[in-house]
Amino acid sequence: MKTKSYVCGAWFEGQSAGAEVFNAITGELVSRVDSSGMDFAEVLRYGREVGGPALRDLTIHERANLLKNLAKHLLGKKDELYKISSWTGATTVDSWVDIEGGTGTLFAYSSMARREFGNEKFIVEGPVEALSAKGTFVGRHILVPKPGISVHINAFNFPCWGMLEKIAPSLLAGVPVLVKPATASAYLTEAMVKEIIDSGIFPEGSIQLICGGVGDLLAHLTEQDVVTFTGSASTGRKLRVHPNIVENSIPFNMEADSLNCAILGESVAVEDPEFDLFIKEVVREMTVKSGQKCTAIRRVIIPQARLKDVSEALSSRLAKVTIGDPAVEGVKMGALVGLSQREDVWGNIEQLKRTSEVVFGGSRDFEVVGGDASKGAFCQPTLLHCPNPFEVEEPHAVEAFGPVSTMMTYDNLDEAMALARLGKGSLAGSLFTYDGDEAAKIILGTAAYHGRMLINNRDCAKESTGHGSPLPMLVHGGPGRAGGGEELGGARAVKHYMQRTALQSSPTILTAITKEYTQGAKTISDNIHPFKKYFDDLQIGESLTTHRRTVTEADIVNFGGVSGDHFYAHFDELAAKDSLFGKRVAHGYFVISAAAGMFVEPSPGPVLANYGLDNLRFIEPVGIGDTIQVQITVKQKIKKDKRPDEDRATGVVVWAVQVMNQEKEVVALYDILTLVERREQD
Repeated sequence: MKTKSYVCGAWFEGQSAGAEVFNAITGELVSRVDSSGMDFAEVLRYGREVGGPALRDLTIHERANLLKNLAKHLLGKKDELYKISSWTGATTVDSWVDIEGGTGTLFAYSSMARREFGNEKFIVEGPVEALSAKGTFVGRHILVPKPGISVHINAFNFPCWGMLEKIAPSLLAGVPVLVKPATASAYLTEAMVKEIIDSGIFPEGSIQLICGGVGDLLAHLTEQDVVTFTGSASTGRKLRVHPNIVENSIPFNMEADSLNCAILGESVAVEDPEFDLFIKEVVREMTVKSGQKCTAIRRVIIPQARLKDVSEALSSRLAKVTIGDPAVEGVKMGALVGLSQREDVWGNIEQLKRTSEVVFGGSRDFEVVGGDASKGAFCQPTLLHCPNPFEVEEPHAVEAFGPVSTMMTYDNLDEAMALARLGKGSLAGSLFTYDGDEAAKIILGTAAYHGRMLINNRDCAKESTGHGSPLPMLVHGGPGRAGGGEELGGARAVKHYMQRTALQSSPTILTAITKEYTQGAKTISDNIHPFKKYFDDLQIGESLTTHRRTVTEADIVNFGGVSGDHFYAHFDELAAKDSLFGKRVAHGYFVISAAAGMFVEPSPGPVLANYGLDNLRFIEPVGIGDTIQVQITVKQKIKKDKRPDEDRATGVVVWAVQVMNQEKEVVALYDILTLVERREQD
């Protein structure tokens, strides 16, 4: 059986025998992986010219809906994927992280995109920047999809999640993907991609798969393409300096394995909840996925006074971990991905033993339940202790990518921070403490060396996702040894696949390009109140200027009575004279309440509800006798999908509101959002 690639609209089988891949539990042959004979230049062309235009023709919300539909589809196929995942040595918990963690990421990105981005084919970023005194020349940033392809070179440890967490933001951005999984677990990625292709959810050419070598692929990339890499730091460095990547300044995002640490706070006593949380987390990170996680805890940093307690507690828990076939009830840890990986881990353990002593494990002779230790890629959890971590290099440089961690001690917090920094850049770090001052000192002293840091204690432990769990909305990556890259992080990840461009022009031209009203642009008005118009009929820049209203003392008194706000600046004549206003002034919230009464059309119509208020600023005070007038302008329109339980199709209209006084001075600025019915009831 061969693991196939999917390229140029068809499944492809390499022309040679290929690399053999074995079941991590039984040692039986699973498949052969080979890409020989593939035309990599044609694969890239197909993605750019077939997948790219089809994706870019969709709005971001439409792409987000496809992600949601894909997540639902894959969840419906998870049982078969779980079965195949077990061949990689994964337990049910390991597979849940990989398969359902991956689909959860699709759901998260779909929701984020529909919540944070407009329903356009591009993204408008940040506020309008004033570039001239009179406001006729302004600037704005936009992001547009790169008309290239994103190449994702993934590691073996998460064949599903590792793919999905990368393709989700790329597809949202409108950039087709080319996935290259690691050979050792490519058969699981192939199974998931087959489900993706068979579903027909994404346009043809959006997703391609290469199982096997990449040949001269990198030589055919252009400046509009993107490469992401997850794996060993040494391999990543070689790819990063490929002549074509360097020559064309092709974006290269690297996420490499790192020597992540967990720190037990100096203030933590053995009887404290934080001590037990620390022990549980270290053991979990050593054994989940058999320690094959780029975020796994490799260095256990503890106070010198806690060495005996921690050693005994960790050893006791590790002794209860049952190793073997995940299909057997009671097995808590499966196997490494393959025999070659097992030998690599044992080789690194031997290197670590040169400067560290074995506290637990460290032997090839251990019990395996339901499996054959000689045929399967099983590895015993191994805990070491380095007595002089400031004098030797190995625990800060050698990573055994398996169930292996090294303890090291500190005498004070400065030493704890110094040990954390010796990792020279990590994806994740953890601190266990209930002392806020201690947390602040350690985090601020080590954050520059970490991409993400967890501070765990009794208050958040029950809901904490743990040390080794990258989350869709938070950045995943790290400096130095960790690769210097950045993945996930919500909207940040989508923007990685887009080109940020600064625009400079008049407000009217920027409004036409961005489809968002820019202050000072030409407006449109007619005799129909905009609140009487359906979503489809409203135009960007459509504006209404209201009648005027003079603010009286009775307005201030009545609003104070209704709101309960009797602040001295509104009611105390003498105190108000000494205030920064120099007189009694109206409540700011009265001003915007009065403004609403001036611009709202009260009769029933397409406007269904007020959806919110953003960016409120009170610019100038409004005193007794001042006269206010309001201008509202359609700033942005966001078409919403009609849910099955809704009887009307709607969209959100963002209105720019400007309240002025009799001197034409702006006294308040804000945006209001209204839910408006659409004529199109799709």
